[in-house]
Amino acid sequence: MLVLPVSVDTRRCQLLGLVGSAALAAGGVTAGALPVRNALAPESGRAALGLVAAYFGLVLLVAAWALLGRAVRGPKPPGRRTLLLTLGLWAAPLLLAPPLFSRDVYSYLAQGAMVDAQIDVYTHGPSRLGGPLPAEVAPLWQHTPTPYGPLFLACARAITDFTRSEVFTGVLGMRLVALLGVAVMVCCLPALARHCGADPAAALWLGALNPLVLLHLVGGAHNDAIMLGLLGAGLVAALGRWPIVAVVLVTLAALVKAPAALGLLAVALLWARQLDGRTPRVRAAAAVLGISAATTAVTTALTGTGYGWIGALDTPVSPQNWSLTSSLGRMTGALLENAGSGLAQFAAPAWHLAGLGATALAVLLAWRRHHRLRPVYALGLSLIAVAVLGPAIRPWYVLWGLFLIAAAGPDSWVRRTVAVASGVLALAVLPSGFAPEGPQVALATCGGVLAVLALWCAHRMTERATARAGTDPLGSTA
Repeated sequence: MLVLPVSVDTRRCQLLGLVGSAALAAGGVTAGALPVRNALAPESGRAALGLVAAYFGLVLLVAAWALLGRAVRGPKPPGRRTLLLTLGLWAAPLLLAPPLFSRDVYSYLAQGAMVDAQIDVYTHGPSRLGGPLPAEVAPLWQHTPTPYGPLFLACARAITDFTRSEVFTGVLGMRLVALLGVAVMVCCLPALARHCGADPAAALWLGALNPLVLLHLVGGAHNDAIMLGLLGAGLVAALGRWPIVAVVLVTLAALVKAPAALGLLAVALLWARQLDGRTPRVRAAAAVLGISAATTAVTTALTGTGYGWIGALDTPVSPQNWSLTSSLGRMTGALLENAGSGLAQFAAPAWHLAGLGATALAVLLAWRRHHRLRPVYALGLSLIAVAVLGPAIRPWYVLWGLFLIAAAGPDSWVRRTVAVASGVLALAVLPSGFAPEGPQVALATCGGVLAVLALWCAHRMTERATARAGTDPLGSTA
């Protein structure tokens, strides 16, 4: 059994994660979410080798992150500068890699081009655009309207207009925007942690160096990075007694992706603490609603995309989505169909409705228990519930709540649970973004097993060498 000492060498963690990130990026060159003209058949030798390399690197990266967590909790934790350097080292190889783990970035570019061509993205899918971009979008979403808000669509339009719809430069532009969102997240985490009584180093480890951030916000260039950056900045402003700025920023976050609107609850509660009188909560809530409505109206008027995103929030989910409620719906439907019941078609909608009810209950319980002392933590728990109990889930959705739990969560089983879940979810999606098939699962497993063997061999070699020198196996924290 492998027993790790408490003291961990931070520099070795940095090197291990860098090797893992580089192997992942190299594997993504042939096994990532490539443009259709560059895509290889999954059964080809180069694609198979790329998938093995990608999962080899992915396991090394997750292991490096876990070891770094031990260093953060150790007697000599690394400082903020060391953690930021580590984030830069691990993210650097992914910046020039192809899109990884999702093809959503191509949808972003197509939607931006549609807005530029004055096609209603809330009525039509990317197939309406014509030209080469729609072919890059996953077939499932080519005819699906977008649920994204006007602020993000304006950003996507600016990028497609600047890059003239060229795929490579467009992907790079979207990745740079996502990287800007991650940078804002990194700036907000220590400030939120200090306000909420949490350890800033632990917040950076869980909320910024998290493999899900590297894989999906940097590698996948998801717009969740923009949403979380604006949401974090808004909460920092609210805690710093700038409530009007806070409402504007959180509303802008919701105009990227709607779940951020829950952040207005936290802003209203924090604002109410600053008000005198008998009804501070009522006055704060009214002010938040008014400012948010004005911000939404101005932003929508400036972008010119309209309010169709409100109706598009019920965009149908993938029938094969592996969220809890969708999975239960498929299982129940199959059982009813085998039993000859005519109710099979209602199974999935019934479970989705039950999921919405469970989400509302979880959000209510989170705010009832934590709204007085920990509104940011209550918001994090609420967003986790929205992601887990909703009709659709992707690994990066968990970051909605994890980001805030990292900054405001007490040192409890919740932090440990989301940390373990992060490591597991990092392995849940193939670099191509498509559903896995048997041979691909086998190749990915081979890459992971090779990484585990490499880690074990490296540990044994280091242990023997240091035992001869009479020192600790992993050295001391840098």
